[in-house]
Amino acid sequence: MFTVYVLYSPTFKKIYIGYTSDLSNRLASHNVYSKKGYTTRYRPWEVLYTESYIDKRAALKREKALKSARGRVFIWQLISEKYA
Repeated sequence: MFTVYVLYSPTFKKIYIGYTSDLSNRLASHNVYSKKGYTTRYRPWEVLYTESYIDKRAALKREKALKSARGRVFIWQLISEKYA
């Protein structure tokens, strides 16, 4: 099982889109364990949105779609609804 996820940093108003087979461990990696990289600069991260897939190929395809312009419009709409 694979999870496509969107993280949001309300403090910095940044988003991060990824996929994983272990969401809780991956979130901990973004918020605690990682020592360098994009996500370390904008902590703390909150899980904004998730979708589950049985196959990795489908998860990668959806991750790519969310990273597109249309996908980002969808994500920012979610953010405006949740953090209004």
